[in-house]
Amino acid sequence: MDPYEVQKSLPPNAQSAYGQPLPTGIPVSAPNYNYVDNSQPPPPLPHAHVGATGEWSTGLCDCFSDASNCCITCWCPCITFGQIAEIVDRGSTSCGASGALYTLIAFVTGCTCIYSCFYRTRMRKQYMLPENPCADCLVHFCCETCALCQEYRELKNRGFDMSIGNKLSFSL
Repeated sequence: MDPYEVQKSLPPNAQSAYGQPLPTGIPVSAPNYNYVDNSQPPPPLPHAHVGATGEWSTGLCDCFSDASNCCITCWCPCITFGQIAEIVDRGSTSCGASGALYTLIAFVTGCTCIYSCFYRTRMRKQYMLPENPCADCLVHFCCETCALCQEYRELKNRGFDMSIGNKLSFSL
């Protein structure tokens, strides 16, 4: 039955069972409750500098630009990895837990790149960084310590205080 015919067949003062007047007419459209005001750009993420996307802030082989991190990463890469993982995971995993899992994988398989390369990929996607100089897993397989040092420097250059992890560590 056509909606107009239903409307014509109702008495002029028709009411619902609750005493409310019955609607007359056909709705043109449903209200848009998902309206988003696009007149102003969204605020930048607190952990990313504006305009810092698209390029790594340092090269893969610039390890000695932060000598203390280079030494820690060479002797105990689980610490650097844990710090990176905590920030990339936005605090959902702790530095200690990620570092311990990294160490366990190192003892069981001897090949930590099967775990650490996924964090490089996640970090690249978060900051829209290129996959340079080659695929993430290949970078970690060929030069694990250089890759970890580069990721550490990248997060540090983006304002993170690496010593306290993901706990309100942003600074300009």
